[in-house]
Amino acid sequence: MFGKVSTMVIAGALALAVSHVRAMDAPSLEAMISYPFETGLVAAPHGEAAAWVEVVRGVRTIWVARGPDFTPHALTHDKADDGQELSDLTFSPDGATLVWVRGGDHDENWPADGGLAPDPADSPTQPQLEIWAAPADGHAAPVKLAEGDAPAVSAKGFLAFIKDHQVWTAPLDGKGKAEKLFFDRGEDGELAWSPDGKTLAFVSDRGDHGFVGLYTGKDQPLRYLAPDTDRVTQPVWSPDDAKIAFVSAPGEGGPPEPLLTDAPHPWAIKVADVSTGAATTVWRSPTTLDGSYPDVAGGANLTWMADNHLIFLAETDGWEHLYAVPAAGGGVALLTPGAFMVEHVAKSADGQAMIYDANTGATAFDSERRHLFVTSAAKSAPTEITYGDGLEYYPVGLAGGRVAFIAAGAKAPPRVEIVSEPDAARKSLATGAGAAYPVYSLVVPRPVTFTAADGLTIHGDLFEAPGETRKPAVIFVHGGPPRQMLLGWSYMDYYSNAYAVNQYLATHGFVVLSVNYRLGIGYGRAFQHPAHGGPRGAAEYQDVQAGARYLQGLAEVDPSRIGIWGGSYGGYLTAMALARNSDVFKAGVDLHGVHDWTSEILKATGGRPKRYEQGDYDAFMKTAWESSPVADLSHWTSPVLLIQGDDDRNVLFHQTVDLARRLDAQGAPYEEIVIPNEIHGFLRYESWLRADTATAAFLSEKLGAGR
Repeated sequence: MFGKVSTMVIAGALALAVSHVRAMDAPSLEAMISYPFETGLVAAPHGEAAAWVEVVRGVRTIWVARGPDFTPHALTHDKADDGQELSDLTFSPDGATLVWVRGGDHDENWPADGGLAPDPADSPTQPQLEIWAAPADGHAAPVKLAEGDAPAVSAKGFLAFIKDHQVWTAPLDGKGKAEKLFFDRGEDGELAWSPDGKTLAFVSDRGDHGFVGLYTGKDQPLRYLAPDTDRVTQPVWSPDDAKIAFVSAPGEGGPPEPLLTDAPHPWAIKVADVSTGAATTVWRSPTTLDGSYPDVAGGANLTWMADNHLIFLAETDGWEHLYAVPAAGGGVALLTPGAFMVEHVAKSADGQAMIYDANTGATAFDSERRHLFVTSAAKSAPTEITYGDGLEYYPVGLAGGRVAFIAAGAKAPPRVEIVSEPDAARKSLATGAGAAYPVYSLVVPRPVTFTAADGLTIHGDLFEAPGETRKPAVIFVHGGPPRQMLLGWSYMDYYSNAYAVNQYLATHGFVVLSVNYRLGIGYGRAFQHPAHGGPRGAAEYQDVQAGARYLQGLAEVDPSRIGIWGGSYGGYLTAMALARNSDVFKAGVDLHGVHDWTSEILKATGGRPKRYEQGDYDAFMKTAWESSPVADLSHWTSPVLLIQGDDDRNVLFHQTVDLARRLDAQGAPYEEIVIPNEIHGFLRYESWLRADTATAAFLSEKLGAGR
């Protein structure tokens, strides 16, 4: 059947899948994606409390646990799958009040037209991005403070936040009106109060350059620290309020950089004297590719420690590691040597040490996991806090040297735990939401490796339930692409959903291979930044091909029934597989993928450079087109299911519209699901359930699972 396939076909395939579920006594897909997901973990400044967001079937709840016993209690009591994020959890410095943001899309690459907040529940009342607050002990109901984002609370209990790229304020008790705190010509962000609460530092983005600004009161002019032609980010205060450290990188300009090859992007750390405004450079990266600003969570993660060392993340040895430099300048020390990546970092409650998660440890294949460690400028080597075959990530420092973090496993979904020291018993801050989750049905993914055509070793996770032979197989390709799929539940909700779907497919007759292709994190900077990746040549597609060859070589796989699915960049690679190798990939599910690199580049760059110097723009656009699925559309014969929300702020919805029209013209088989008002990473459980159900049904029908 060509063109759009009727919903009856999907319903029939789903019925087949459901009957297969009953035969295996395996959980339904609805049950499989009903896992509790915990995220947004933060600690009060002195470590006497922690707070986080729990999401179950789309219902978001903020939980708080206060010392000394850290028994969790719910701070919010919403009951609806309304698609409104709860994010930016922020304690007041005394730990008595929790502030947060309701609404928005904090994963967006560009704002919606008119600055509209997402409305995935199709509410006739326009949603707004809102600041809320409540006493952390839960003894009073939450109150809305204002419309805005990115709250910061001073030691004096003064709230600042961002609205329309400017800094605003509102009373923390919700009893007064919000007002603009000051006017600045730039687009303001990255608010940072001084420890004494008297001065607000902020980043004033001026487009091709930027400044660190200071606000000290309505009767005082704004001040800018060491203004120059650089761009700045991550201002952090010294404990004595006297200095501010920040990251500085060259502003936009100069001769055009090559587009087909990487160029170094050096950066530096500067320390400014607040009283004089003068700054000195205390560290400067080498002008090499490895010296470029890190494209990882938190960027440089610049932190001012209690011993007046600055700790930051850099990739100067080809791996994402922590370094320390005296705030006054001096020798730089590598704190985390080894062939692994440091990812999420946090300062201990006393400011003396840095806690981090990394993909290393003594257990086999820890490169596919995360464990916790602690280090400092005074330590001779990091200390391991957690280990084993589980995953631990997103640490925060608590009082008494304790660490709160999110733990997960191959079967156990994410949950908050506390540990006091290595080998100590962990305290679970379980809320009870996951008690009925069907962990019994999950398989333990097996780490595998295979070799791409150019000789590069590629890692993957193989999901397979025992029993049947000659099964159909599916490759899963993640998005990002700076992501890594793990041997357990992901710390990102998007990929926890993918993990649950892969588990469902594995327990319903498929062999599933999740491919950690080049461009991803976890295997060093060179792996993440390969030559000829993406629009420069799609080198990563050969890793997907290698995964297919690996599956074809497994005795339990029917090589004539291999499919592929993925979202975002994974949608791009799914479309590439169907366009270039419909002979191998017999069906695919493409969620909000890129299909034509040239239209994405035109949106990002505004088109051909307007100055005389053109660089390699024409050659780049030619290569980008040749690296796009639509360039090979004449070979596309396999059926595909296209899924996208039409309020996508990461991938143009037109990418799906354009591909559908091209498939129409060619007579290629496709189905489509469009979710009005949904964004890139769906905000509602109902949206994921619809997309995931259709994905499983489509792959089951086209590849014949269970027969």
